[in-house]
Amino acid sequence: MEELTFNQQNLFAHVFNFTPVGIVLISLDSQWIDVNPAACQLLGYERDELMKCDPDKLIFSSVESNHDIYFKQLLQGDISTFSFEKRHVHHNDTVVWTSVHVSLVREGADGEPWYLIAQIVDITSNKMIEQKLQETVERYTSLKKYNHDTIISFDLQGKIMNGNVMAENLIGQKVRDLIGTSIAAIIGEDTLVRILADNEPYTDIEGSINHVPHINGYLVEVLVTIAPIIVNNRSIGFYLLIKDITEQKKLLIEKEAAERTNEVKSEFMAIMSHEIRTPMNGVIGMTDLLLDTPLDEEQQEYVSIIRKSGDTLLAIINDILDFSKVESGNTELSEEPFKLSEAIAETFDTLMPKALEKKLTLNVSIHPDIPHKVIGDPLKIRQILMNLIGNAIKFTPEGSITVSIDKAEASGDKIHFYFSVEDTGIGVPADKRAYLFEPFYQADHFMVRQAGGTGLGLAITRKLIELMDGEIYCEPNPGGGTIFRFNIALQVESLPDVLFLESDYEQLPDTNDKLNILIAEDNHINQLVLIRMVEKLGFRPDAVSNGSEVLEAVQKKKYDILFMDIQMPVMNGLEATKRLRQMLRSDELPHIVAVTANALVGDRERFMSSGMHEYISKPLHNAAVSAVIQRFIDSKALQPKTLSLRHRNN
Repeated sequence: MEELTFNQQNLFAHVFNFTPVGIVLISLDSQWIDVNPAACQLLGYERDELMKCDPDKLIFSSVESNHDIYFKQLLQGDISTFSFEKRHVHHNDTVVWTSVHVSLVREGADGEPWYLIAQIVDITSNKMIEQKLQETVERYTSLKKYNHDTIISFDLQGKIMNGNVMAENLIGQKVRDLIGTSIAAIIGEDTLVRILADNEPYTDIEGSINHVPHINGYLVEVLVTIAPIIVNNRSIGFYLLIKDITEQKKLLIEKEAAERTNEVKSEFMAIMSHEIRTPMNGVIGMTDLLLDTPLDEEQQEYVSIIRKSGDTLLAIINDILDFSKVESGNTELSEEPFKLSEAIAETFDTLMPKALEKKLTLNVSIHPDIPHKVIGDPLKIRQILMNLIGNAIKFTPEGSITVSIDKAEASGDKIHFYFSVEDTGIGVPADKRAYLFEPFYQADHFMVRQAGGTGLGLAITRKLIELMDGEIYCEPNPGGGTIFRFNIALQVESLPDVLFLESDYEQLPDTNDKLNILIAEDNHINQLVLIRMVEKLGFRPDAVSNGSEVLEAVQKKKYDILFMDIQMPVMNGLEATKRLRQMLRSDELPHIVAVTANALVGDRERFMSSGMHEYISKPLHNAAVSAVIQRFIDSKALQPKTLSLRHRNN
């Protein structure tokens, strides 16, 4: 018996010292009796340090106010043990979670209580797994609860397991009523069979689900994503993620309708451009010709009024067309080399007669460091200057208008040029400046519309400047009047000092050049206008009425210049040009000039790409027709030099 007791003591001592479980013995008055090495290691103390700590704080503090109750119940024999979890901060600042199991040692089975035994187990790894699992559950719960899309889960038998609040909104039923029912009621029996068969990609199945039924009997348009639920590397079901795209579909339909409206608008503007410009060509062209005939003073005055009224109407039409183009986003910028000084000079040449009528002075100031040769859209820049300088002339009773380019700053691969147009006119009231660039707004309505116009000029100007990555604003001129400041971004290229063909529109072609000219125009009045304009220049043109007659004419006679109307019956100008290029060698092909009432964006490029050489728009002017013929004569005289230049540039 003594030998057994001795062996038990040895066994207990061995377990106490070598078990991985921490064991501490604590007296009933909260004093340490003994601690084993595992407890010291778990709690992060040396034995001597641990023995100086307060057992209540170190071991039992997590039980907080309940530990007195547990101890009382333990002493009374109501409970034999109690357990709790405790978070410790180890001496190396790591967190250690422990599970503490407390029991009472008595003298005999029901004897007097002697002391407490606390067994401490390290549960840190389990606790971390538990926390991660809890975080995952919370994330999933939050995702399901707050997701704007419907989430429904169903098992491998197709039975709904759960869903979120959005599912209730989409289907019109509570989730508790959906659980246990077949998902086939939502996605269809055939679709469910395809999903469970697992024989095809989920993306193929998703694309076939376009609608889900609402309990009220209507269908909801949706986009669906299918995702398998994998637990322990085993599929246990599927998630159905459903996005209600009813509103997006409405927006898409509205967008398509808006785009179609824009297309119809563009088509309408193209038709209106042609239909309005065609009769305008007759009005302005005939008045041009009439002004060149002997007229008495009264007749000259009447015809001049008709011509000015025609020009005014044409300007209004151009404003409306330009505004329609920039509003619909159809305005495109060309990229070609030109000189800024020439663009300003050409604008001045056009507006000078109006300025002289009012005895105004036009000035230009260009800083000497400003690059003169740039790459951009000279027509759009001239249009900007025409609008701003034209407005300045309109609202300046006396004094001067000054155009300046005073600064240029590098901006990436481009340079911003800073312009100003300054006048000494009536100025713009401060409360009107904010509205100057709004379409159809006219600041002069406070003057009982003395100046007239469409109110689109400045709106178009701002749009064009924004297309060139610039901005425009208005400010008062300290000396009286208004200053418009704007900047535009242009590329700068050091162009070689080679031939610059400068066409003088006032210069008449040399009639010593024997030219064969053919006019193709189906409208009798417009045909007559163009014939008379060419005859005034000293040439005898032939005329036909459609593209088919053009093909017959060129087989009988070699023509130098062909003025080709685009819209003609039987065969239009584009088709006729295509046939000519197929029939004739390049040296036999006439210089084809597109003549059209169309003046929308892309028209010029379309005609050029179809094989035509030049483009002029109706209404026709003597100067434009003269310039076309003069350029052809000049190009013939300078052809070797031009060919050499093209070769070098290529």
